[in-house]
Amino acid sequence: MIRALVLYESEPNPERYEQHAELCRQVPGGTFRHGKVFGAPMGEPQHRYYAEWEFADMDAFKAAARSPEFMATGKDAMEMGGRFTVEFADIG
Repeated sequence: MIRALVLYESEPNPERYEQHAELCRQVPGGTFRHGKVFGAPMGEPQHRYYAEWEFADMDAFKAAARSPEFMATGKDAMEMGGRFTVEFADIG
């Protein structure tokens, strides 16, 4: 299983983010989730919001990453503004 993780420094505007989430749901072969980060084991969390896609395997991830829908989500995220990081994980 492959996950694409997006960690946001601050919580995005809810109405604007729902538009972004709708684009993310259109990425083929993935399941999209997102939510507010509410805490950390010690102190304040480094991030305030997270999103992820889950893909069945590396082939599904690679196909999605080449899709126009996936590319549109990246462009839209940049247009939303705010600081975020994107990482990919192979969940074994």
